[in-house]
Amino acid sequence: MTPFFGEVIGTAFLILLGDGVVANVVLRDTKGNGSGWIVIAWGWGMAVFVGVFVVAASSGAHLNPAVSIGLAVAGKFAWAKVPLYILAQFIGAMLGAALVWLLYRPHFARTEDLDLKLACFCTGPAVRDMPANLFSEILGTFVLVFAVLFLAAAVYGLGALDALPVGLLVLAIGLSLGGTTGYAINPARDLGPRLVHALLPMPGGKRDSDWSYAWIPVVGPVLGAVLAGLVYLLLQNPSSVPVQ
Repeated sequence: MTPFFGEVIGTAFLILLGDGVVANVVLRDTKGNGSGWIVIAWGWGMAVFVGVFVVAASSGAHLNPAVSIGLAVAGKFAWAKVPLYILAQFIGAMLGAALVWLLYRPHFARTEDLDLKLACFCTGPAVRDMPANLFSEILGTFVLVFAVLFLAAAVYGLGALDALPVGLLVLAIGLSLGGTTGYAINPARDLGPRLVHALLPMPGGKRDSDWSYAWIPVVGPVLGAVLAGLVYLLLQNPSSVPVQ
């Protein structure tokens, strides 16, 4: 499996299982209906676990443009490879979201709340405060990428990780920091499925895809990843800090 297809497949697994757990919790007449935020956070953590262990050997299992960018800023991943990885991640995210749409079609039809249908694909803030929402995504992604940088080997990126620690890291972020925006911490995870929501017909109707908010889970994770990479470099090279 090439790195490109590894990122496509791994990200598709991530979104299928991650958006899938949201659909299982919020849509009507599912077995998991109403089981709550703890189940969603665990589901996303395990989605990362599965995605990473499936394709770590082929691509390093970034599965997230923010991770690819953060690793590149820190010098652990070649910048020349970043565009191809990001393209693969967006393709995989859209594929995973389309599978969720296909699997849960009867339950989308039974669910009247159009906001809940949108939540099965992309994030939205609990309190709509753009500066606060942006900070939430920056901070959550900083924690993700900063921790990954201390776990990842210099050459192989996330492929050097055991999969479970990454899943537990995402679980911790979700439980502690995810209640504000739904913790996208991944531009492909949010924008790819949001495009699927916009493009595909929705049984029982749908609302708009909330494009006025869509920049937050893209810009925030990128800023958080760059900041994590820069702080990592600073800590690894303290002699480079100017002395006043």
